[in-house]
Amino acid sequence: MEKILVTGCAGFIGMHLCKSLLKDGSDVFGIDNVNDYYDPLLKKERLKQLDVYNNFKFSKIDISKRQDVDSAFNDFKPDKVVNLAAQAGVRYSLKNPHAYIESNVNGFMNILEGCRHHNVEGLIYASSSSVYGGNKDIPFSEDHSTDNPISIYASTKKANELMAHTYSYLYGLRTTGLRFFTVYGPWGRPDMAMYIFAKKISNNLKISVFNHGKMIRDFTYIDDIINGIKSALKKNYSFEIFNLGNNRCEDLMKMINIIEDNLGINAKMDLVDIQPGDVKTTFADISHSQEKLGYNPETPITKGIPKFLEWYRAYHNQS
Repeated sequence: MEKILVTGCAGFIGMHLCKSLLKDGSDVFGIDNVNDYYDPLLKKERLKQLDVYNNFKFSKIDISKRQDVDSAFNDFKPDKVVNLAAQAGVRYSLKNPHAYIESNVNGFMNILEGCRHHNVEGLIYASSSSVYGGNKDIPFSEDHSTDNPISIYASTKKANELMAHTYSYLYGLRTTGLRFFTVYGPWGRPDMAMYIFAKKISNNLKISVFNHGKMIRDFTYIDDIINGIKSALKKNYSFEIFNLGNNRCEDLMKMINIIEDNLGINAKMDLVDIQPGDVKTTFADISHSQEKLGYNPETPITKGIPKFLEWYRAYHNQS
């Protein structure tokens, strides 16, 4: 079986991907710096889900540390690499932009160099729907311009795509970038709206609803995302970029209503202005992914959100 290095393995998507690959029988080496951007306890609990597999190895590594990354490649000698490690979050990039350059740019360069010098067969890496910035053409297609990012986070993800293209061109490194659209599900990130809303609504606290609720998102369930990543790993194109979304345009208020219905609690809402760096609409055109990855998301939010809430209540010991 393949030996796959997964960075960001203690993250939301990383943990789910590792678990799926381990069940398939792949040897997985996961690295993560387990930082405190959000509660490290959640990250440690995710790692416990992976530690039960004999074909899993973990090392606490920050990808911005070049020597540590080189050591990981030397020790494991991966066939393929999935880079999911990144400083996440649009709003936090307004407060701490340096963290994004260190992890998302310098760290990604270290991953590219590791792949180049260790004859890695292919690199799959996380991009983001944020690269589309203020694009007015809906749904977002990979053919659309991404030259106008409106957050430092988005600009670092755009930089990743350009860096990957350069390495594919210069060194023949096979790279595939995946633009994720609002991923959610069990073990999700507590800094994202769905988790925040679930926590506050269940505790009868007021939620801040940005742009007065006039936001539209392409909510994508974690299982669909994992299927897309694994297909990209298998196809291993020479250079590609794909949208991985749900291909559905959902109102933010609909998401809130589903949470209310499942918790049996009416939300207390504070309707506020949109935040700097936020976009009003995300909506993925997945025709390219369907054609070349066989990607077909199957989970609408009416099914996905209840699954997330079931996990949330169990994790937080709520009846």
